[in-house]
Amino acid sequence: MITSAAPALSRVHDVTEEVFAAIREVRDATVAALAPERPLVADLAALRPLLWSRLTTGPLAALIAGIGFIAAPGLLADAPWYLEWWQQHPSGQPRQLLRDLDPASSAFYDYTHWEWFTGPRVGRERTICGPYVDYLCTDEYSLTLSVPVTVGGAFAGAAAADVFVRNFEAAVAPALRELPKPAFLINAEGRVVASNSARWLSGSVYRGGLAVTPVPGLDLSLVQGPAAE
Repeated sequence: MITSAAPALSRVHDVTEEVFAAIREVRDATVAALAPERPLVADLAALRPLLWSRLTTGPLAALIAGIGFIAAPGLLADAPWYLEWWQQHPSGQPRQLLRDLDPASSAFYDYTHWEWFTGPRVGRERTICGPYVDYLCTDEYSLTLSVPVTVGGAFAGAAAADVFVRNFEAAVAPALRELPKPAFLINAEGRVVASNSARWLSGSVYRGGLAVTPVPGLDLSLVQGPAAE
């Protein structure tokens, strides 16, 4: 057993940053696709090879369950609201997420109130939303990571990726298990994201009293208990 938390913190940081690196690729590709003065939905089709590759090939395919760009309302000339969003599918072929984006519809999907959109909109370079049950997309316990997309200094939308909590936990759990104490990750609201202890399940709420160490550069922290279980 190791006693330092540094390897666990490093592993959490590295796994999370791998996802953010993919999202930043999507951001760069989106900025290029939005080059026309009045971009259209068809212009965002240029993102699809990149999005598909992140869902189907390489180590990130084991983490990323959905990825894409969410447009700021009014950005596109032919679609006031739009998501270029693709998800993993059991067939092995990515599937596009289609939602009712007609504001006059009773089933209208107003994505602008979600933290993964509001965080980038107010200028947060890294937003981690969740864990939460994603009833609108996958019905899975998920994290959504996002970054702002700006064009000409104006907010154009958010580039984002969904990560199932079970996959994130599988990626960081070996490092957490090396710690000699009960340990778990929490988000900025104190909700548990991953744990090496059956006492702290993903989604439960930590209310304080234990040693907390921030993960550098992320809105995540490592909490360690006073003794081994």
